[in-house]
Amino acid sequence: MSAIDIPPSLTNDRSGNFFLHGRAGFLLMTLMYVVLISVCLFSLIQDGELSIGRNPWANLLKTFSEFSYPSFFDVWFGDTALEYRSDDGRVLRVENRREVELDFLMGLARATWTTITIATLGSLLGALLALPLAVLTARNMSAPRLLAWIAKGLLDVMRSIHTLVFGLVLVGIVGLGPTAGILAIGLHSMGTYGKLFAESIEFLDMQAVHAVQSVGAGPVQVFFNAIWPAVLPQFVSSHLYIWEFNIRDSTILGMIGAGGLGLLITEATSLFQWGRLSTVLLVVIVLVTSFDALSRRIRRSLA
Repeated sequence: MSAIDIPPSLTNDRSGNFFLHGRAGFLLMTLMYVVLISVCLFSLIQDGELSIGRNPWANLLKTFSEFSYPSFFDVWFGDTALEYRSDDGRVLRVENRREVELDFLMGLARATWTTITIATLGSLLGALLALPLAVLTARNMSAPRLLAWIAKGLLDVMRSIHTLVFGLVLVGIVGLGPTAGILAIGLHSMGTYGKLFAESIEFLDMQAVHAVQSVGAGPVQVFFNAIWPAVLPQFVSSHLYIWEFNIRDSTILGMIGAGGLGLLITEATSLFQWGRLSTVLLVVIVLVTSFDALSRRIRRSLA
């Protein structure tokens, strides 16, 4: 097909890939999306997998009622002499709910700190691993084609594998604990960091880079004198965004043995302790919301 035969809704980028543009292209993409949704629904209905179970409304109301009383209220309002009895009425044990819940909250605080540690160190590890690969991947850096191809392939692979999959593998390698979570966060985040860092470098004003090169500066000097100062604000903004995401992601890693809030979520769901699960989820919401507000303020100051 010659250039004049290409429909106006299709354009060709430098790599030879066709992209849809304009109203006709948008309508075509919308139609493809509707077809995909229809096929997904049809496949679920065909296999009998589209079901909401038995007594969904009764289960919903029961779960909601238990969620509406987070367990931390027991610190003030819990029964100080709660009796657990057998079927024949014998008292099995007596429990002070206020003391029990206070111990749980102390463990919750330690788990929260573990989650923050996993997300923080994992994000830093991912950023450090991604930086040299991003420089090789950026097209305007003119890296050797083989190295650029290897770097891009590695970043794509890391970004494609979910953090939970990395966690499952690493728990088997390094054992249970935060180390597996840190490595899982770092390896997956490396792919995302590399993509965002490379895009920031590609939008550089190359005149400043050429000016430093013209005075005989080497690659390392060019990076630290021309590239790094220009891309640092974008790098910090990207780091804050991914760090915030990793705080949410690290709560899941505890479910597979990496520690933190995920472990408490697993325990609460396995024992159907919806009040405690409500308390843990409130901590997750407060943690993520607080970090989001802080990162937004920092990003605005960098803009």
